[in-house]
Amino acid sequence: MGTYRMSSENIKRITSGIVIVLMIIGGILAGGIFWLLVTAAIASFSLWEYYILLESNAHLSKGIGIIGSLILFLVTYRGLFYLSVGPLLAVFAFIILLTEILRRHLTGESNALWNLGGTLSGLILVSLPWIFIFHLRTFPRGLYFLLTLFLCTWACDVCAYIVGTKWGEKHLSEKVSPNKTWEGFIGGLCGSLLGGALVSYILSLHPLPFILIGCICGIAGQMGDLAESLLKRESGVKDSSDIIPGHGGFFDRFDSILISGTLTYLVFGVIIG
Repeated sequence: MGTYRMSSENIKRITSGIVIVLMIIGGILAGGIFWLLVTAAIASFSLWEYYILLESNAHLSKGIGIIGSLILFLVTYRGLFYLSVGPLLAVFAFIILLTEILRRHLTGESNALWNLGGTLSGLILVSLPWIFIFHLRTFPRGLYFLLTLFLCTWACDVCAYIVGTKWGEKHLSEKVSPNKTWEGFIGGLCGSLLGGALVSYILSLHPLPFILIGCICGIAGQMGDLAESLLKRESGVKDSSDIIPGHGGFFDRFDSILISGTLTYLVFGVIIG
């Protein structure tokens, strides 16, 4: 009976994983409004889960955060990101403060500092990285960079899990995530680098940019995964949600790509571009 339940869970995990991969790859290949819808949807679900984690301590203006995130995606799609992101974040901050003024006026209680910090941190840590990932599609060779970014992330996750499960002995950070090991970390880095090399070989392009993405995903991506583990540990939960069968939440599945996507955008869009 136990074996049957395990097999059922594996089927759920594989099926939902295939759906996610097809959604991501389809959105990248289609670009435009389709890629906008994919990234905005993932960002919205991830942001909501992030707010739920933080709300174990105090109330947050989740609705303002989600609407603000969608507005940021919209202005980015309209080509106004660089002109509007700063002013919009400031406006969102004042709106949150106004809601706390109203709440204190009506109830005698407020939580402005926590609400302001928690809601805006979600926009910065979750929404902005997905906006960078969306915008990366518009770069020269952005299609290839995005495919490499996700391939390296997935290769890193798979290799880290396999190597860590089979040979992992030395804990990476036991007090943050007891199951992560240095052996798994190295295995994930190697898998990510191989993923980048494979893309450059298949496309017959210079390997350096793709190896660089592999390095970013293999190192920074795993640190992003560890960072989300820290948030969940402080909130006392195992997964950010159970919306994806066998995988947990969107924040769980796409935690590592938040920092690796941001760094890839920074390197190829700002430093090199």
